[in-house]
Amino acid sequence: MEIEGKNVLVLGAYGEVGIAICRQILRYLPAELVIASLSEQETQSALKELSAETPSYCKLMAASGNIFVRWPLKDMRLSDIVASEEYLHTLVDDNLNELSETILTESTLYRLITQHRPEIIIDCINTATALSYQNIYHAYQTIGAEKEQEGPDSSRAMMYQLLSTTSIPPLIRHVQILHESMKQAGTRLYLKIGTTGTGGMGLNIPFTHGEENPSRLLMAKAATAGAHTMLLYTLSKTPGWPIIKEIKPAAMIGWKNITRGTIKRGGKTYPLYDCPIEDAYKLSEGSIFSYDLAGNGCELQERELEGVYIDTGENGVFSIDEFKTITSLGLMEFVTPEDIAHHAVMNIIGINTSKDVISAIDGAAMEPTFRAGILRRDAIEEATRLGDSSITYGFLGPRISKLVTECKLIKQSYGTIEDALSVSPLRLAYSLEKLLEIEDGIRNIPISMGIPVLLPDGERLLFAKRAVKDKDWEEKPWTVNAENIERWASREWIDLRPSNMGRWQERLRRAREDACRYPEEHCSRFNRGMLFWKKTEEGKTIIDAGEITAWVFINEFGGGRPHAYAESKEMVYF
Repeated sequence: MEIEGKNVLVLGAYGEVGIAICRQILRYLPAELVIASLSEQETQSALKELSAETPSYCKLMAASGNIFVRWPLKDMRLSDIVASEEYLHTLVDDNLNELSETILTESTLYRLITQHRPEIIIDCINTATALSYQNIYHAYQTIGAEKEQEGPDSSRAMMYQLLSTTSIPPLIRHVQILHESMKQAGTRLYLKIGTTGTGGMGLNIPFTHGEENPSRLLMAKAATAGAHTMLLYTLSKTPGWPIIKEIKPAAMIGWKNITRGTIKRGGKTYPLYDCPIEDAYKLSEGSIFSYDLAGNGCELQERELEGVYIDTGENGVFSIDEFKTITSLGLMEFVTPEDIAHHAVMNIIGINTSKDVISAIDGAAMEPTFRAGILRRDAIEEATRLGDSSITYGFLGPRISKLVTECKLIKQSYGTIEDALSVSPLRLAYSLEKLLEIEDGIRNIPISMGIPVLLPDGERLLFAKRAVKDKDWEEKPWTVNAENIERWASREWIDLRPSNMGRWQERLRRAREDACRYPEEHCSRFNRGMLFWKKTEEGKTIIDAGEITAWVFINEFGGGRPHAYAESKEMVYF
């Protein structure tokens, strides 16, 4: 349909995809463009960014608030809503009761749509993340661990707390309200920018936020995303319903900015913590580890985690090596917001791009793009120009933080694969401990994110008690024994034990052998052939922590896309 002269509403307009789509829409001369986002600050920022590109005859308007709650609660933080017994009950009852006139008309989404009466709605909100990441699994464990109080009021409160974390009932209610709102507003087209839940990867996705692999929480997001798609598909078959389309980017979306500054998560900074070598915690066989009682680490007063980062919007901010790893060929790779915006506008005006999931679910997932692959180099070069001092920021979970940091330490100590292989695992381990002892800046970054360091003797642990506990090993007491130490060291801790250093040497040896397998061939057959790895003037292979970590994910954990295995003798199919 034509965009010119129409009223357009963009939900989630502050995000990197939302802004890119708004820019594209403005080129097609809408009569009114309403940019909606979660907070007033976000909408004003988007207004400022877009105003210079807005034609004089187009009315640019802004709206803010949480579209999944009632109008009076739209500007409250969800944590504050859940903390109030009255508001919590309203939230849960609105999602689980039969849809009533009151629930409908009090909804923020209903009021937003019926007030502006858009003919076109483009929904860029990551609905699956918003609903599934309330984390029903964590809520269940927390409630189960608490001592049951006497009386029905306590059980009822726990029930409401647990029900507030479900994802399917609020998703169904959201679609019901969307349906009724669009009917009343006369909306003619609804386009959803959805998600696969796993960035286009399978159950072998290695970015799991610290949970088991595959992560239940990540699978909940994928399940919610799939349920959302099928609900939209059902609505598209409803007589009288507007045109319904959905685009599902199947790669990481990026990027929004590259700069140096303070690292934030959820609007909050990371205070820096440290644990000197001499204050390491002794892991005594048979003892009980309690996070609240153990540890001699301390907070570094008035210091916060800072560094060069690549801002990828809702996915978080990544260090250079994190960005290299997640976008590496064969892992999640990435797609730019402008790529998505192009397909969005083409679908609106009726040009078939084969990326509409509703009409072609099997063939519509948007793959990584050639443009993004070319621009990846520019992002890495710009971030490197600003200073490669950062190691990892934790937004991809503790496993990648652990691997990147371990590899980065080896690089800083030895530089090349050949030099790292020239020493024994024991010497390698204690070289890294010495580096951490000297370089407190390297030491306090992972410690500040809840990624402790297990020293070479396997008995001393560097960590600090942080204000917020968000890692599995911090949550509850556990017995210090070989099994548990191995459990955490393999998943969430930086492991400097000689056994792990031997494992790293084997990884480096295999990566080098892969590159040198066919030295006379330089063809498209190889993702990481002789031309991939940078060399010193002496011909030694420079360790690249991000790319080596990507190699580990693909070759050791089986975490790659199908084409990542093109170099193998047997193709792997999922």
